[in-house]
Amino acid sequence: ELGIPYRIVNIASGDMNDNAAMKYDLEAWFPAQNDYRELVSCSNCTDFQARKLNIKFGKYGGNKEFLHTLNSTAVATERTMTAILENFQREDRKSAGR
Repeated sequence: ELGIPYRIVNIASGDMNDNAAMKYDLEAWFPAQNDYRELVSCSNCTDFQARKLNIKFGKYGGNKEFLHTLNSTAVATERTMTAILENFQREDRKSAGR
């Protein structure tokens, strides 16, 4: 656990593309900007992408169904490093740490 203030944002349907049925963003606090910024995004695309790619699953010889897929950012490396540095910078501004 990094100990950085964060929030999880449920994205409104009007702010998503046609692929996603549901989307969440993980945002971290950036003290220098006095605001939260997105670090990770994850969308539940249900079977939208699988239908386009014809990706199915099922038992051999049985009915096949379309997969449900997720799209996610593993980590926005530069923004995450910036969040760590900003949240743990010392008063002398020389290093970060607890």
